Amino acid sequence: MIENMAIKPVISGEDARNLARVDAVYGLSAALVLVFGLVLWFGVGKPAEFYNANPVFHAKIGLFLLVGLMSVYPTVFFLRHRNSTADTISVPKPISLLLRLEIIILPVIPVLAFLMTRGIGLPS
Repeated sequence: MIENMAIKPVISGEDARNLARVDAVYGLSAALVLVFGLVLWFGVGKPAEFYNANPVFHAKIGLFLLVGLMSVYPTVFFLRHRNSTADTISVPKPISLLLRLEIIILPVIPVLAFLMTRGIGLPS
């Protein structure tokens, strides 16, 4: 949300540094979600077969990977410009589009997780 609110067609060097920090926190959060998700999938909780047989789980994993891939280009842009001394930095339009698509897709993932835990999608 912060990235979407802060991104503009032209940003300052300070904005670029702040966006790089926010993006780093976002990336760390995604990595932690991935680690804890793998622990739940293969370690504790329900057996792995519960997840493996559920197409809702596959959709959830697919969306998580899609959002991860979509965040690569903005992350690289923010990292490249985090130490910029330029007064203004022009932001390519695809970055704004990708950030907006991420914010649309992200809320779907917990909904799929909720449906999955209720057994929706499991073969009868």
